[in-house]
Amino acid sequence: MKAHTQETQATITPEKSIQFLKEGNQRFQNNLKANRNLLEQVNDTSEGQFPFATILSCIDSRVSAELVFDQGLGDIFSVRIAGNFVNEDILGSMEFACKLAGTKVIVVLGHTSCGAIKGACDHAELGNLTKLIEKITPAVNAVEAPKDEALRTSKNLDFVDEVAKKNVELTIDRIHAESPILSEMEKNGEIKIVGAMYDISTGAVEFY
Repeated sequence: MKAHTQETQATITPEKSIQFLKEGNQRFQNNLKANRNLLEQVNDTSEGQFPFATILSCIDSRVSAELVFDQGLGDIFSVRIAGNFVNEDILGSMEFACKLAGTKVIVVLGHTSCGAIKGACDHAELGNLTKLIEKITPAVNAVEAPKDEALRTSKNLDFVDEVAKKNVELTIDRIHAESPILSEMEKNGEIKIVGAMYDISTGAVEFY
């Protein structure tokens, strides 16, 4: 499989980009990697890159976007931060990726049993991590059930996963609210901004 060129990137629609990612995740789940010569892709991309997707995911060692979507060199921009939220710098990176480098889809990828989400559920405090967790706290507060505070902790994995999903939704809301560039591109049909969840127990990605 060859690296994308400017010509092939130009033919890819947002819908096709999502389909590429779904197909790649299916290959990952079936342990059927696409046939790639990575050294050849190094050479192919040495004078330019033409990725089709931008993935915002957690730093979790089990959730490498290139692996779980079975993509090669030059295929995706990968933005990683604990808790997969956005800030000014990440938004700027996304604007570069879409407006200047031509990617057709932004995927905000959460995952089950997320450590950053667990920390937010438990209101953990530890150095600079405290400030990071504060950015995820709105997702904790936005999940209404269960009411019992004893069940709203990291020990309740169903609650943790609901908070992770809500965090993806709120992150997408922030992208729309805080990046007029990306919002306009989506309104014009140039890109799609979508959410997804990765299941660490199965390797499956669910788009929503």
